[in-house]
Amino acid sequence: MVEYVQRDKNDLLKYKITAFLFKNQSFLMALRVLIAVVFFYAIYYGYAHPGKENIFTSAVFWGVFWALFMVVTLPTLGRVFCGVCPHGFIGKYITKYGLQKKMPKWMQNRYIGIAILMIGWWGVYYAYPGLFRSPLGTAVMFTVMTLLAFGLYFVYRDMSYCKSVCPIGVLSRAYSKMSFTWIGTYKDECSSCKTFDCASVCDQNLKPFTFDKRNSMTDCTLCMDCTSACEAVAFKVKKPSFSLFGKFQSMPAEIWAYLLILAAIPITMSFHHGINRSNAADDMIWSKTAHFFEQYINFGSMDAVGLFSFVYAVVFSVAAALIGMFIASKVLQKDFKTTFYDLGYSYAPLFIIGSIAHTLESFFTRGSAKIAEGFAQGLGITLDVAPLASRGDSWLHIFGALKWIAIVWALVILYKRLAKIDATKMKKMVAFPFAASLIIFFLSVNIYRGYVFKTYGVAKHSHHAMQHKTVNSKG
Repeated sequence: MVEYVQRDKNDLLKYKITAFLFKNQSFLMALRVLIAVVFFYAIYYGYAHPGKENIFTSAVFWGVFWALFMVVTLPTLGRVFCGVCPHGFIGKYITKYGLQKKMPKWMQNRYIGIAILMIGWWGVYYAYPGLFRSPLGTAVMFTVMTLLAFGLYFVYRDMSYCKSVCPIGVLSRAYSKMSFTWIGTYKDECSSCKTFDCASVCDQNLKPFTFDKRNSMTDCTLCMDCTSACEAVAFKVKKPSFSLFGKFQSMPAEIWAYLLILAAIPITMSFHHGINRSNAADDMIWSKTAHFFEQYINFGSMDAVGLFSFVYAVVFSVAAALIGMFIASKVLQKDFKTTFYDLGYSYAPLFIIGSIAHTLESFFTRGSAKIAEGFAQGLGITLDVAPLASRGDSWLHIFGALKWIAIVWALVILYKRLAKIDATKMKKMVAFPFAASLIIFFLSVNIYRGYVFKTYGVAKHSHHAMQHKTVNSKG
């Protein structure tokens, strides 16, 4: 154990305020307890007040936790949400007194979490809009996830639920690579250590002293236990997404997380919540497909257009990525899987940086007021809070630049990673646009969406608006 180290200027643990926020265990414990209390109270409140008059439950889960906190912190501070997550916080104690079994190999599959997220959440979200976002639906969903998490914590060791099953786990691990913070160690001081306290205190069975050499923090959740165990551990500010410019062992599940989440959120929303609000909505392939099947199938309360918007977004996105990367691999004369899982890290900025624009704009125009009123309701207080901005405010357009920054950032990462492949410059130049096919598709969708609204105009009674009205009328 190292008891003293002269910290670098970019080490956040060097300064009293940031050291208190990220290292002080008493403060972190109080913060985790507070978040856990709010988390479980919001679930209880959803059962106690299942009607639409309950705005507290939605404010907690869909106002603060997602998307505001997750979307803003992942590309900046990293996986700080995982460090304060109520499941992980309580799970550490459940695991300590649990059965401590090793999770079977078939469950050590990060695609389980991705499947839960894609099918269990986004598929249902578009097919039955409002189901999970109702107070009761939200309470039921998080109750199920909590029971599943606690059960797996009790049976398996090393916080295996967080690594393999948690739908947020793979997502946060993948997108945290965009952040500008990094857990590492001071090599000279660390080399003399013989007790390995930073590793022994880690509930995930990780070794912080290997992070720098591997250029990867693996499954680190920024719980910060290691920073208190040994002074040689550092929490440094780095260049954003710096690890993506170097070599590390790629994880296929992370590439699929980037690809599928891009399809499920910004692409599908551009189709369903965007273009479907225009006068050209009925001419879109997802609308035509839905109307065709509605002649033969009674979808009931299901939003068929929303479902097919989701399906087409996934199909188009996956096709663009795979076909482009396949051609790029042939040009580079490299194995397809190696090419795809190496260059696919360039997809990272597209959703997480691009979505900040919508998240921040929504926060200023309506989110802040709903959060304030919702938390006041949870405390038994009635508040009428005005939004911080109106939709027509011109300064809000500055957030729109983030989507274009995301595209440029993705192209830069692709260029940097392509440069490390052993091939001629000419082959790399030819391969570049094909490897960037998903990025180009994302760009094209944004341009086409603007073209549709400019050419055809906004529909007065769009399908999305009618569906939203129907969901609200059902309570």
